[in-house]
Amino acid sequence: MSKSISYSDAGVSIDNANIALDKIKNYAKSTFNAQTLTEIGSFGGMFSGAFPGMSEPILVASADGVGTKLKIAFLTGVHDTVGQDLVNHCVNDILVQGARPLFFLDYFATGKLEPATTASVVEGMAKACKENGCVLLGGETAEMPDFYPVGEYDLAGFIVGVVDKSKVIDGKQIEAGDVVLALPASGLQTNGYSLARKLLFDVAGYTVDTKLEQLNGETLAEALLTPHASFLKPLEQLLDTGKIKGLVHITGGGLLENIPRVLPGNVSVEIEKGTWDELPIFSLMQQIGNVEEREMFRTFNMGVGMVVICRPDDAPQIKAHIENFGEKCFEIGRVTAGNKEVVIK
Repeated sequence: MSKSISYSDAGVSIDNANIALDKIKNYAKSTFNAQTLTEIGSFGGMFSGAFPGMSEPILVASADGVGTKLKIAFLTGVHDTVGQDLVNHCVNDILVQGARPLFFLDYFATGKLEPATTASVVEGMAKACKENGCVLLGGETAEMPDFYPVGEYDLAGFIVGVVDKSKVIDGKQIEAGDVVLALPASGLQTNGYSLARKLLFDVAGYTVDTKLEQLNGETLAEALLTPHASFLKPLEQLLDTGKIKGLVHITGGGLLENIPRVLPGNVSVEIEKGTWDELPIFSLMQQIGNVEEREMFRTFNMGVGMVVICRPDDAPQIKAHIENFGEKCFEIGRVTAGNKEVVIK
């Protein structure tokens, strides 16, 4: 009689999936609020669509991943911070249109499911969701044998937020003479890691355990795994004031590619170097690879996490408000007449 072949013989463990689900249920449940209408494990997550405080609620949705920053997590065995990265990145992406987050869903895929690793990633996501007042409503955990290298996984996130139509921030009122402010990035955040890994590991020969004087004694692992910052808290109370004309999340493409996304067609932006704290890891990487300045500014955030564009008269109040939250805020440039270009001076 031939042997009976099971799903686990094909490399998929339903038991491990159940173990992982049991571990992550409590993390997700800790983010629930009064608008959450389903438990983790249902086919679809349900969330109340009642927004009594808004006259014309607009839903704002976004999806993103962590990119090759995951490679650093694989090398170090530290998995909770990439969960925080994913949530905070998505929160910032909808924040730029004035939206506050409602709920978040994730997609976690791996070749062989390791419940402890999955739980650690979800723990990080739940931590960031709670900090942002966002419900971790559900997600998908997929075990796909032979699809991913051993010990590796992919991670993506999906967020939905809401903004009243009259409070949408769209950049349409930006005009020449407006001020460009910057909130600092916490590190590379979640962009440029393919070039960073090539420069730091392949060219320089460093490892994740290398400690460098330029990084104030941090290991490369510590510097590279610093979680992507969320800018919701320092900016939230400013969203409904009408004082912010434009917000820009500095992600892939850096200052050069992202700022034009919110500009009207008749203006440009001039950025003055040296007006903000540029993190030392950027100059280190530039020296290692003799990387051209333009390439640095279109690959990395160069120490700027979020840009705020406002009237000159509103800049001092906005800056003071942000600093009251313990965040730094720098004036880094001006809006000029032009055609949606960014010039670094």
